Amino acid sequence: MWITRISINNPVFATMVMVALTVLGLFSYQRLSVERLPNVTPPVIFVSVEYPGASPETVENDVTKPIEEAVNTISGIKMVRSNSRESRSETSIEFELNTDIGRAVQDVRDRVGGIRASFPRDVLEPTIERFEGDNAQPVINYALISKGMPIREVTTLAEQVVVKQFQRAPGVGRVDIWGGSSRQMRIELRARDLTAWGLSVDQVMQAVRNANQDVAVGLVAGASTESVVRVEGRIRDAQGFMNIPIAQRPGSDGTPITIRLAQVANVFDDEAERMSISRINGERSVSLDVYKTQDANVVETGDAIKHAAENMRVLLPPGVELKEIWADSDWVKSSLAGVKSTILEGAALTVLIVFIFLKSWRSTIITGLTLPISVIASFIAIHAMGFTLNFMTMMALSLCIGLLIDDAIVVRENIVRHLRSGKDHRSAARDGTEEIGLAVMATTFTICAVFVPIAFMEGTIGKFFFAFGVTVVVAVLVSLFVSFTLDPMLSSVWPDPPRTKKRFIDHVFDPIEHFIDRVHVWYGRLLDAALRRRKTVLGVATALFFGSMFLIGKVGTEFIPETDDGWLSISMTMAVGSSLDRTNDKVKQVEAVLKQYPEIAFASTNVGNDGRNSARINIRLVPLAERTRSKKDIENDIRGKLARIAGIELSFGWDSPIRLTVLGPDPERLDSIIADLTAQMRKIPGITDLQTSLKEGTPALAIKLKEGTAADLGVTADSVGRALRPLVEGEDIGSWLGPDAQTYRVIVRMPKRDRSDISDIDALLIPTTRTLADGTPLMVPLRQVADVSIKPSPQVIKRQDLQRRVTITANAQGRPAGDVGLEVKKLAENFKLPTGYRFDIGGATKDQEESGMAAMGALGLAVIFIYIILASQFSSFVQPFAIMASLPLSLIGVVLALLITRTTFNIFSIIGVIMLMGLVTKNAILLVDFANQGRKAGKSIHDALLDAGQVRLRPILMTTFAMVFGMLPLALAMSEGTEFQAGMGRAIIGGVITSTLLTLVVVPVLYAIFEGIKERRRARKAARQGGGAALASTPAAPVTHE
Repeated sequence: MWITRISINNPVFATMVMVALTVLGLFSYQRLSVERLPNVTPPVIFVSVEYPGASPETVENDVTKPIEEAVNTISGIKMVRSNSRESRSETSIEFELNTDIGRAVQDVRDRVGGIRASFPRDVLEPTIERFEGDNAQPVINYALISKGMPIREVTTLAEQVVVKQFQRAPGVGRVDIWGGSSRQMRIELRARDLTAWGLSVDQVMQAVRNANQDVAVGLVAGASTESVVRVEGRIRDAQGFMNIPIAQRPGSDGTPITIRLAQVANVFDDEAERMSISRINGERSVSLDVYKTQDANVVETGDAIKHAAENMRVLLPPGVELKEIWADSDWVKSSLAGVKSTILEGAALTVLIVFIFLKSWRSTIITGLTLPISVIASFIAIHAMGFTLNFMTMMALSLCIGLLIDDAIVVRENIVRHLRSGKDHRSAARDGTEEIGLAVMATTFTICAVFVPIAFMEGTIGKFFFAFGVTVVVAVLVSLFVSFTLDPMLSSVWPDPPRTKKRFIDHVFDPIEHFIDRVHVWYGRLLDAALRRRKTVLGVATALFFGSMFLIGKVGTEFIPETDDGWLSISMTMAVGSSLDRTNDKVKQVEAVLKQYPEIAFASTNVGNDGRNSARINIRLVPLAERTRSKKDIENDIRGKLARIAGIELSFGWDSPIRLTVLGPDPERLDSIIADLTAQMRKIPGITDLQTSLKEGTPALAIKLKEGTAADLGVTADSVGRALRPLVEGEDIGSWLGPDAQTYRVIVRMPKRDRSDISDIDALLIPTTRTLADGTPLMVPLRQVADVSIKPSPQVIKRQDLQRRVTITANAQGRPAGDVGLEVKKLAENFKLPTGYRFDIGGATKDQEESGMAAMGALGLAVIFIYIILASQFSSFVQPFAIMASLPLSLIGVVLALLITRTTFNIFSIIGVIMLMGLVTKNAILLVDFANQGRKAGKSIHDALLDAGQVRLRPILMTTFAMVFGMLPLALAMSEGTEFQAGMGRAIIGGVITSTLLTLVVVPVLYAIFEGIKERRRARKAARQGGGAALASTPAAPVTHE
């Protein structure tokens, strides 16, 4: 090959090319950013609208439905989902993957803006934002803990010191606080005193607003100076608020009496009413979630936050601890470190295999140099294409370890064979490379033919695997280039010294060499027997293949394999309507159970973050090496003990893998369908944590105006709502500058004890349009103008594609989630729904189905590309079928390996199967290529195959052992962060072993059959042509006329 000849003739130039690749690769590596996964953000837009005081039904009818109908006309929409909650509408609009998200955002703004005027008056301005991907999840979580400091002071410390320090860190977008209790000036109105003085809530709030403010008047300009004139009315303490005048009333003697705030309300410089509670190992804490900005790097931002936390700890008072709970950046770094160690371990084992077979440290170095150069040069392409160092690109490089050295092994082994035949080093390097060159190119291009379709799979899974496929293709092509340039060049200028005596290493490896020689003899006999009993060989191979297909059903399925990452999460839901205190009491019972487990390092509790009746406990387990039970065993044990606590609905994990949604128009009909469906789903083996989004209605006080009385007094629904909202919900009426020079909110509301019962609401005073003698409005109790009753109100109304929806979620226990999900899907397919109702299957089951279809499409393309390359290489339409017989044979080992290791068919093991399609053809190509050379030299089919088997057995064994040992660290998952890829490594190892064993026998048999048919056809054709020629040379018989 011309490139080989140039390298051999110009060794310095070839060396400098390798140095340039290495330098550029290292330069690119230093500039690569690090992240968890490729930046693939689904095109999703959120529309949220606040509607204070509105029930879920009102929000649905007045806000959610109009938004859904407006945005549904936009092109490219894949799905519209919405949640109508108390006082809030949330709409999620998902577009097709290739949609221009910038244009989509503008279209949504235009549609929502067009209907904004039709919303009720109290609806606030809609918020429209796009899904931020990684930015939607916190980068790091901290807890601020103090045993002696009140929670209000801890919260103030978090707000005024910790949050501000974090916000100054590079890459930080925002910091959210949970479980705190902020300081506020709270004005608690006394309803009885308001009634006695005939005052309305509006009067009180307006008086406080007017008094608590500074008013700028303007400037006073003198001859040489100017002064600002300002009326200072802002109140400095609680006593100042109590002295605020509210109104005047005539006294008994007619003298006006000034009514002050202290006469109708109590003022507290206190903490806000608790909305959530946080604890660490049972100790009250303030939780802080830190988010990054849109384009910030996860690892760099996490390091900056940790640096800020270290500097901040010296500023905290004694007894206050800032504890890191978890950091996404740590997970990313540990995962990448694990993959890096896997790469190094695989490379070391691969080089060891080469050394064992070649018994020469020079040959080992020449061959082994391909690995670092190919890997480092791959960083050039990764950087040039805008990729990052993430889980997918590093996984691609770890898979390449066994691949990258294959070409170099085959080339070097062939050069050594030519050397042993008596050629000089230069000729052996040139002739050995050229002889094997086309076969090596074919094997490399078949690998590329497999990974190019992986890079261009459809859907979101294709976006994730794009960088993976491109990285493998680039690395393999670089290894081919190195094998054709550096390897033969070094072989020609750096030969092994002549051996005058036996070395120590020869004595060590002589038994291995003798064993390989015996394998050659055994294989020769086996191949000779196989060629004589072709039908028997094909029958056994076919039986093995169909037997393995029968065993596929025994291998479980799932989308992403479960890993022991040391984290557990428990989501808890109490009865609808449960107060925060009631929920907190139940959660404390759960925490008491968790304290019994020595495997738990710490537990982080959040109560009320997603509603007052909900809570979540995130549990960090001690490292795997320090415990005897797996994460799954501990989870199952905890689930069993927590099931004894009444009144709690439990779910383990952050997202349930099984998700089934029923859509339809009638809520009552949906209820009956869900009840029937869940009853049948509970019978499916392995299903657990079964929950539905259909919950009991929250008790709601419904106020219905008495039309006649209300009309006479001029009372409307709007006036009642505006009068009651400050009393019940509370209203922010301004700010207060505390002694610490910090600003706090001023809130007006009734005491909790006065708004806990229907009778309390009944007695609240409502202003009317009638006035008293002094001009103040007449106040009447609510019960005079309205009826108050308790009615159930849905906690949330869920919709999808303009219909009501109810979702069933579940986890799997004792069985792979994919198997359980498939049974749920089968149940849904056989479940008879009324007209107008339908199912939507989501969760991991949907992801598994979509990724499986994408992988099958990639597999089909890979097989077609492999055939095209092989047909072009061997100039035959038939011989590729003999080579490709190794493809189905590899599945035998895949199934056996997954069964033995109890590994499921998941997205990673399926990618391993696709990768095998390129790997297993390598051995067959080497056999067929050398057999063709023998046939051209005039050998019979039988002899050509026997010679090819003997000559190619050693490189085949070397490449097989190199691949197996290169994948071994991956399959064993010895490093943290590599558990996901274990299935891929196990599938590859099993497939390579069985395909190699069977390829060495089955492919020669098929080759012999096809070549035999070809010879017989050629012979018949020659016979026909020979017969025709003989007939033409025979004299024509005389024609007789009678």
